[in-house]
Amino acid sequence: MARPYRAISADSHLEVPGDRWEHRVAPKYRHLNPKRITLPGGGEAHQIEGQPPKVEPGRDFRKSGWRGVDPRGGTFAANDGGGAPEKRLQEQDIDGIDAEALFFGTTAGANYWREGIKDDDAYCDIVGAYNGWLAEEYCAAAPDRLIGIGLIPEADAESAVAELEHCKRVGLRAVQLNRFPGGEMYPTREDDSFWAAAAEMGMPLTVHVEFGNRYSGPLFQYEKSPEGPMKAGSHSDPVARFITTFGNKAARDVTRLIFAGVFDRFPSLRFYFAETQIGWVPMWMQELDDSYDRNHIWAEELYGLKPLQRPPSEYVREHFMWGFMKDPYGVRNRHEIGIDHVMWESDFPHSATDWPNSRQTIEKNFVGVPENERHQMLVGNAVRFFGLDGE
Repeated sequence: MARPYRAISADSHLEVPGDRWEHRVAPKYRHLNPKRITLPGGGEAHQIEGQPPKVEPGRDFRKSGWRGVDPRGGTFAANDGGGAPEKRLQEQDIDGIDAEALFFGTTAGANYWREGIKDDDAYCDIVGAYNGWLAEEYCAAAPDRLIGIGLIPEADAESAVAELEHCKRVGLRAVQLNRFPGGEMYPTREDDSFWAAAAEMGMPLTVHVEFGNRYSGPLFQYEKSPEGPMKAGSHSDPVARFITTFGNKAARDVTRLIFAGVFDRFPSLRFYFAETQIGWVPMWMQELDDSYDRNHIWAEELYGLKPLQRPPSEYVREHFMWGFMKDPYGVRNRHEIGIDHVMWESDFPHSATDWPNSRQTIEKNFVGVPENERHQMLVGNAVRFFGLDGE
């Protein structure tokens, strides 16, 4: 029987220490697994060998007037959003939320693993250990309410495909990419083995805000380089030109996926970009099409960038989902994006959350929205995207 959901957060976070899954890590790699350490003030932090501690800020949103985080650090067990799955279910009940899509920590947290664990075999083993624990030990407590998002390792396409298959096998509902699956921060042909596997198994793909962290390398690999001196700025990188100055962080990666021809080759793929807000998306799609019209001819002639089969905004409307928190302006413009492509999220337990008052935020977000449309953004789209048995 389908579960009658009232509200699903399409982006919440797990703040848990590495010792929770260390028993799943191969013994020879356990010394590299993230450690729980105690700070001088009594708080706790993650620690990876050779890296500075990553502090676990203290959170107690139930204190009168308190809505931020305590940078001195709290403890994993006591913090809101930490502890056992049973505690997490109680926190959902307090907030009036029926289920959450659970991303690991933050994008920066995933980078922290990769920066600290240089050995690819050890790194991939630890990622796999986390994913197995998430599915089989944490989310298993309530699989209809705890929607685990698996991590895809940042190594190479072969490792990415192997972990994608593992995530599917253990029952995770979606996976999170933190860079292109070939291991680079820009699209390559090596990615296609992963896109093909994801399309074949129907695995939903997610990105939390954007790929990577503080990246300043090339945006794209081009078929050829122009001869002679080139004008700086707008003609120095055509994909950079297509992104436009009106897009937020996610626009960079969405644009690169489109111009890499990913959706022409794999038309069934769907991506969810979490924690982006949505009010900016209609304006950006307008400017994306305009920029393409103005620049695609020289981009093809000088750089060999193949023309698209359709206007770029059509790819955005068909292949991407977007997550929003408190964004009444975006909700008012939902039809410009596509009402079946936006999902509400709480971001619990991070500082942007309104927990335990999410129901109040929902009411403010959806003023004047018909009940059927409200339900679609709060429940229906998440049920469809994550493959839940609900309504």
